[in-house]
Amino acid sequence: MRKTGDILRDDLNMQKDLAFIIDAVERRSEELIAANDAIHDFAELAYEEFRSVEVLTGLLEKEGFTVESGLAHMPTCFTARFGEGKPVMGILGEFDALDKLSQKGGCSTRSPLHEGAPGHGCGHCTLGVGSAAAAIAVKDYLQANDLAGTVIYYGCPAEEGAGAKQFMARAGLFDEADFVYCWHPDTVNAVRNASANAIMGANFEFYGRAAHAGAEPWAGRSALDAAELMSVGCNYLREHIEDGCRIHYAYADAGGTAPNVVPDHARVKYEVRAPRVKQMKKLFDRVVKVAEGAAIMTETTMEYEITMAFSDSRNNSVLAGIADTCLQEVGAPKWDEVDYALAKSFFESYDSATQELIREDLKETYGAGALGLLLEKPLHSSVIPYDPDPTHMKQEGGSTDVGDVTYAVPTCELRIACASVGTIAHSWQMAGQAGSRLAHKGLKTAAEAIALSCIRTMQRPDEIQKAKEETLEKNGGKYTCPLPENTEPPVGRY
Repeated sequence: MRKTGDILRDDLNMQKDLAFIIDAVERRSEELIAANDAIHDFAELAYEEFRSVEVLTGLLEKEGFTVESGLAHMPTCFTARFGEGKPVMGILGEFDALDKLSQKGGCSTRSPLHEGAPGHGCGHCTLGVGSAAAAIAVKDYLQANDLAGTVIYYGCPAEEGAGAKQFMARAGLFDEADFVYCWHPDTVNAVRNASANAIMGANFEFYGRAAHAGAEPWAGRSALDAAELMSVGCNYLREHIEDGCRIHYAYADAGGTAPNVVPDHARVKYEVRAPRVKQMKKLFDRVVKVAEGAAIMTETTMEYEITMAFSDSRNNSVLAGIADTCLQEVGAPKWDEVDYALAKSFFESYDSATQELIREDLKETYGAGALGLLLEKPLHSSVIPYDPDPTHMKQEGGSTDVGDVTYAVPTCELRIACASVGTIAHSWQMAGQAGSRLAHKGLKTAAEAIALSCIRTMQRPDEIQKAKEETLEKNGGKYTCPLPENTEPPVGRY
């Protein structure tokens, strides 16, 4: 039985660790905010995040990290390393933006920085800087306590595109890590307790024969007809797929704009999602068969290229338990009246129909009794406790390349409030908040929680071993990339 004195000493040490981390982050507050806002304004698309990478690598190199760039055949993929020996602690960072979502930081009326330009509608500017701040705080802790250990910041491009982490995992970049922590800007504070879908995407190309559509249509073979028949076939297929699976498509080349020409080429992009990798691969094979059938019916030829694939994503339960305790210690961002007023103005920027949908969702999540206060002060100001019961885990519809990291190494993701409750992801409202004081407070909270989680985990080698055993059980003994071996990152082609 532990003595009272031992418990008190442990509690005091825990308080000292938290105070150390908070100070390490706060001392760099101005620099971190400047980095967030610079990357917010750069707003660079997948595999083109050169200026954003320059900001992050400059920040980390200044702190003594050694940077390696251009990894896994991606020019904006990098690692920044500090320290020596075990444990090797990984922290994931992202920094890519979304097309057409340019928005001035902190502005709650539609006001693009550059009309039609990209914007950080998923808050990756904040994610990348918050993770870098966490890595720096862990570095400070190792130095101050003269401890063995290595911290690696993984600079991961293109999460909103074809992804990077699956290519990084296939290249072995996560092999040396003992555990990995990451986070994502959100509207709540919690250790993530949900599973994201696996996804696979491909370009399907149909090749036919051009002809005059009025004079000699019988001489032509329409690639557009083939693409449309593929769409018809996939629409019928939707009735017969497993629950939770999805099929999405978009025409990349419909064969031109002249209706009096039988088009000899068409390209359509398809993505399929499923709760697990095996289900995803089976569904994708069925979509390929539909495409083959469409080509047979139209006497065209068909080729396809797989451009992206992510594994499903679930937190490591051992790390989740540690991170939950740490996030409870750190607490939610410390909001003030200025923050609440700004968040309310973003909530009110939605049209009335969208506001009503958000209200209904908030009532379902928090209860009707809490709705009035939430709408008056629409920022999450507490921490939702982690629920370890796997039967309570939510299946999310979206996908992330973090899934491949979860199959390669023990991984845990946190969600930290950086925006008004009800904010819709991939929107200009999210982009505006990602460059605001709300995101500034959120990224510092995330940095503190991740850094403290790394410290707590490195102090518990038995838990690290349990976490590794859980991952090995999940991946069957080793990570297997869902992409074909010859698939390279589609840099400049996605």
